[in-house]
Amino acid sequence: MSDKGLSDEAAAAACKDGDPSTKDFMMQQTMLRVKDPVKSLDFYTRILGMTLLQKFDFPSMRFSLFFLGYEDKKEIPTDVKERTAWTFSRRATIELTHNWGSESDESQSYHNGNSDPRGFGHIGIAVPDVNAACKLFEEQGVTFVKKPDDGKMKGLAFIQDPDGYWIEILSPNTMVSITS
Repeated sequence: MSDKGLSDEAAAAACKDGDPSTKDFMMQQTMLRVKDPVKSLDFYTRILGMTLLQKFDFPSMRFSLFFLGYEDKKEIPTDVKERTAWTFSRRATIELTHNWGSESDESQSYHNGNSDPRGFGHIGIAVPDVNAACKLFEEQGVTFVKKPDDGKMKGLAFIQDPDGYWIEILSPNTMVSITS
């Protein structure tokens, strides 16, 4: 690779056709560990407008999973087995994992991947209007990493959830000018 990163040609050459059996694979979930599920559920539902799709408890292992996504509550099946299959058929959900007791452990925190050692970076939420969304987030007291007019990449923002994970706020139409 050069000092300019991977060329378009090299990126295309590195990508190969998957086995035909992968044609029905999909990106289903991203898991984030959370310290306090009450704070996190409030943030992802009230602030970001997601819906709790399903909750699973694993008492013997002392943790719970909360699956959230942008789905109509009226479409969620009431039968548990149907709901489970439906939940795991949704695209791009967030799985919040809560290890029981972490909410009262002052020494417990999770690494967001944006400081050394770097790793995981952020999730992204598409909104119709970045500035309007950020106004709402500001009114709700959300922590900003970057506001839409800050930095070199104008028109997108980064906020933090209660555990410090970064969330990019973007508008699909604005991304055309940002990436050009």
